[in-house]
Amino acid sequence: MNQPSAQAAAPASTRLELAGLVKEYLPGKPVLRGIDLQFEGAALTAIIGPSGTGKSTLIRCVNRLVEPTSGRIVLDGQDLVGLRGDALRHARSRIGMVFQEYNLVERLSVMENLLTGVLGKTPAWKAWLRKFEPEDIARAWDMLQVVGLQDFANARADSLSGGQRQRVGISRAVMQRPALLLADEPTSSLDPKTSVEIMELLKTVATRQGIPVIVNMHDVDLARRFADRIVGMSGGHVVYDGGEAGLSDTVLKSIYGGESWLH
Repeated sequence: MNQPSAQAAAPASTRLELAGLVKEYLPGKPVLRGIDLQFEGAALTAIIGPSGTGKSTLIRCVNRLVEPTSGRIVLDGQDLVGLRGDALRHARSRIGMVFQEYNLVERLSVMENLLTGVLGKTPAWKAWLRKFEPEDIARAWDMLQVVGLQDFANARADSLSGGQRQRVGISRAVMQRPALLLADEPTSSLDPKTSVEIMELLKTVATRQGIPVIVNMHDVDLARRFADRIVGMSGGHVVYDGGEAGLSDTVLKSIYGGESWLH
């Protein structure tokens, strides 16, 4: 797999701060219990933990797909909590999102799906007529080369394999020129080989685009292999925040509970 061009790199000064972040779906039963985290620079952070501990909720609060109950989400000095209308749309245009279920427009071609990544910065009438800028089309071709899908540019999205679809999803997110990239369980439905390829691509995005990439995931081995930083969550709290070297069996038991699964 080729490496993404550094020409479209975003500034490496992107900073995300979560302060006292709380989310309750039911009153008095918080899923997130006062999360304090900071993310900055060109690094891949893996968020691990058991199902139901709030990993996906955390990711989705950042781009306001889920409304936080309280707390602050500050991206480059702007608190995203409370934004509405055009201000929220502009903030979201700076945050790329990769979904577990790909969220592609199935009836559109691979190329058209990539170009939807620039819709937030394209005048409505041009988007309606699919009149994209030559620069954006050239970038889309470049991205297809990077992820090895140049021969599938005109194929419908629903004709692709799971791994191919996820590469399209990542490429679409990169087309936004995001300041921050979020990935919600991007490897959960993929085979081991394809999962490694997807993590390699996300790691490359962090490095070459110069942005924080935050990945919510279940696979501890993949997190150890690719993450610059690992955040372990349990019961809506952060119980570990550090590198792969500190992720001992004792720490893993504090995250997941029990110990038989470790052997």
